[in-house]
Amino acid sequence: MADALSVIPASVLRNLSDKLYEKRKNAALEVEGIVKQLAAAGDHDKITAVINLLIMEFTLSAQANYRKGGLIGLAAATVGLTTEAAQHLDQIVPPVLSSFSDQDSRVRYYACEALYNIAKVVRGDFIVFFNQIFDALCKLSADSDANVQSAAHLLDRLVKDIVTESDQFSIEEFIPLLRERMNVLNPYVRQFLVGWITVLDSVPDIDMLGFLPDFLDGLFNMLSDSSHEIRQQADSALSEFLQEIKNSASVDYGRMAEILVQRAASPDEFTRLTAITWINEFVKLGGDQLVPYYADILGAILPCISDKEEKIRVVARETNEELRSIKADPPEGFDVGPILTIAKRQLSSEWEATRIEALHWISALLNRHRTEVLSVLDDIFDTLLKVLSDPSDEVVLLVLEVHACIAKDPQHFRQLVVFLVHNFRVDNSLLEKRGALIIRRLCVLLNAERVYRELSTILEGESDLDFASIMVQALNLILLTSSELSELRDLLKHSLVNPAGRNLFVSLYASWCHSPMAIISLCLLAQTYQHASVVIQSLVEEDINVKFLVQLDKLIRLLETPIFAYLRLQLLEPGRYIWLLKALYGLLMLLPQQSAAFKILRTRLKTVPSYSFNGEQLRRTSSGNPYQILHHMPSGSQINEDGDGIQDGGNSHNGINFASRLQQFEQMQHQHRMLAKAQAQLRNSSTTSFSKEIERPEEPRHLSASDMSGPTSRSFSQKGPGQLQL
Repeated sequence: MADALSVIPASVLRNLSDKLYEKRKNAALEVEGIVKQLAAAGDHDKITAVINLLIMEFTLSAQANYRKGGLIGLAAATVGLTTEAAQHLDQIVPPVLSSFSDQDSRVRYYACEALYNIAKVVRGDFIVFFNQIFDALCKLSADSDANVQSAAHLLDRLVKDIVTESDQFSIEEFIPLLRERMNVLNPYVRQFLVGWITVLDSVPDIDMLGFLPDFLDGLFNMLSDSSHEIRQQADSALSEFLQEIKNSASVDYGRMAEILVQRAASPDEFTRLTAITWINEFVKLGGDQLVPYYADILGAILPCISDKEEKIRVVARETNEELRSIKADPPEGFDVGPILTIAKRQLSSEWEATRIEALHWISALLNRHRTEVLSVLDDIFDTLLKVLSDPSDEVVLLVLEVHACIAKDPQHFRQLVVFLVHNFRVDNSLLEKRGALIIRRLCVLLNAERVYRELSTILEGESDLDFASIMVQALNLILLTSSELSELRDLLKHSLVNPAGRNLFVSLYASWCHSPMAIISLCLLAQTYQHASVVIQSLVEEDINVKFLVQLDKLIRLLETPIFAYLRLQLLEPGRYIWLLKALYGLLMLLPQQSAAFKILRTRLKTVPSYSFNGEQLRRTSSGNPYQILHHMPSGSQINEDGDGIQDGGNSHNGINFASRLQQFEQMQHQHRMLAKAQAQLRNSSTTSFSKEIERPEEPRHLSASDMSGPTSRSFSQKGPGQLQL
């Protein structure tokens, strides 16, 4: 310290702390000259003493003017050292950097000015302090004082020039600092950071692309900044990096893919579009590197397919197709499980387009990696079944294709049908709204006969009789009306002459017993008319209820459709199809006379000719109906519906034991009647107990004779309880 005081006059030291800038400036020029003389003499010890004096007595002083003088003095000393300044930088630079955080804005300003002058002198030797300088400039870029900001910007430009021309800059040491600063929200700091990234990327010897994963997320974060200028700068930097990626032979796609996947779910539209655009390029360029990230990428793409912004939807769809076209195998690290998990999750999306693409992925995986998919089938099977209740028809049709693909194996086919019946049982609306669509599509995809046989087997042992009846009625209506089941109907039409038709008839009969109208329909379809007549005759009072009449109405109307054209043509030969006539008249007798169905069927029966076109003659009874047949054959012979002279009402016909079938039907209907009675008793007991709880005590009332014979008793006698008024 004494050496420094002996070198620097007291007047210079006094002026260096003066409140007037001009005096401080002149004093600094004196210091510069003194240091220059010492440097020329090679007396570095005294130079060190001078620098220590400026630091201890000035830059660390409690008085602002002293600190200002110290800063300008250190800059002057550096200028005086010129080429020999490098060996004293460890003394000079730290106190200047510390002044960047001074409470006085003028001190911070002079710190920027001092460091600027120091940097101009030492240039490349300055690089060793780059990280500290960068950190300080980062803070000053957001300074509250506009003058300090301006000074910091000047210093920043100079530092950039020095870095770009230096071969000593270490990008490896700088990146951790940059990564730490990238999440700052201050707009001035963000501009500062983007500016540095752009400058460093422009230097050929600095490989910023290799470190892109370290600050990529920060750049994407800036895309949603409120400042248009910052968004534009960040987008420009990202575009430049993406172009470099396209032209580069070695890129770390994996780490960046993780960032892009997260950013693709950003609430900011521009960020999502940029992220999905990058993902699109990565899928095209990444190849095998992206195999471990396929599931994550898919998880980002599928929601974007339903994005409200059209540009995002277009890019997402293109990326999705590109990704699905890549044929990776498990040996290459491709894991089916995570992709299925993503697809399963997206099946719950609120957007139809996303659910559709998720099903396309499951279907594609089944086709390419069937064994691997089936090994984890339990994880997704329940979800696939729930999708059958989806409000979109297209989604339901697609998931049925997936189910059909799974059900190619017998064990999975059985599992599918069992679960399907279970879902119909627990969700009545599914059967009502989608039952026909599901069953018809499965019949196309999996063979109608196979599907109906399996359904019949399951329903035959169904413990919920009400559900079984409803399900059978639905299946019967589909069988009678769907174009997809025309081959099945043709097979059933030949049940009496074709073994395959006979087996199918017997298979369906077991479960069709749950519904009298379904059995009658099946018999009419299979042309087992005598058995149909016998079934009709076996019906009792409890069977003929409102539900039965509604189903009968539907059947009568169906008889007028092209599907039953063969049956109507058979009426041209009443002698040959006597049991058909009897069955139809039996149905007519069950219908209320004022109903439309009664009038339709009666009109049809009136058109039956009196003479058969095969030479048989008909005559009427005295009442006009039913028809009696005069057969031109030996007495005692009867013609059944298939014209082979054998009755179908015997114990067995063409392998069908109709007596046994009738017994089976009657037993099943007995179970239904018992269930109906039990339910009625339960309802009555509940109603009675409820009435007793709310009934108020009243005075006993003596009934007169007029009360007993009044309108109430007459009304009751005319329409007893349980009777249907039509």
